[in-house]
Amino acid sequence: MIGSHDLLFVTLDTLRYDVAATALAEGRTPTLAAVLPGGVWERRHTPASFTYAAHQAFFAGFLPTPTTPGPHERLFAARFAGSESSGESTYVFDAADLPGALAAEGYHTVCLGGVGFFNPGAPLGRVLPGLFAEAHWEPAFGVTAPDCFGAQIDRLATVISSLEKDQPLFSFVNVAALHQPNKHYLPGADVDSPASHAAALAYVDGRLGRLFELVTGRGRPCQVIICSDHGTLYGEDGHVGHRVAHPAVWTVPYAEFVLR
Repeated sequence: MIGSHDLLFVTLDTLRYDVAATALAEGRTPTLAAVLPGGVWERRHTPASFTYAAHQAFFAGFLPTPTTPGPHERLFAARFAGSESSGESTYVFDAADLPGALAAEGYHTVCLGGVGFFNPGAPLGRVLPGLFAEAHWEPAFGVTAPDCFGAQIDRLATVISSLEKDQPLFSFVNVAALHQPNKHYLPGADVDSPASHAAALAYVDGRLGRLFELVTGRGRPCQVIICSDHGTLYGEDGHVGHRVAHPAVWTVPYAEFVLR
């Protein structure tokens, strides 16, 4: 697919697998239901328990791993000696990261950050966006903005409008809506909870259709990866947040499919 397809990688930051699966079963995410293979999320394990580490792994080719016994052939991988999960169908590259590899293949690479690790106000927040040819972050994309995902899609529309249609595009979007605080997505809520987490996911689903229209409107098929980078906790076993070894943090929803 490299060269013939655009690529879209969406991380729904902090989305728990159990919340995503329940929302899907309850009909609260119809846009996702229409595109997920088999109409279901795949249950996977993330390589890290917080955003920065998970994305460093993702961009090197270590996407969330299927929970069934492996080894599992990876979709793409940075070349290194002894890899046991690169197979005949794996896109193996010699760069240190996927954005750099795709840029060498002629892709325009763009990052639309969401949570604080994509905020360039501090040096740490420039590391992940620095992998891309073009990167955008503003407070309207962040965790406290109720229409953060809509603002990101608006910016991507502007980016796409300036590109030549014959140049392939790799778009990466880190969606902040699921991250704490998310109580503003649930009317009347005064604390974050699994219920407000689910309401945030329903908000995101309501915007996904426009994103999919954008990335398919360039006249070429688009390979899509959409997943969570880690889950989060709302008091389970006394924990709040993430960056801890807990099943609700390690278990994430994952999907890959082609839009035409």
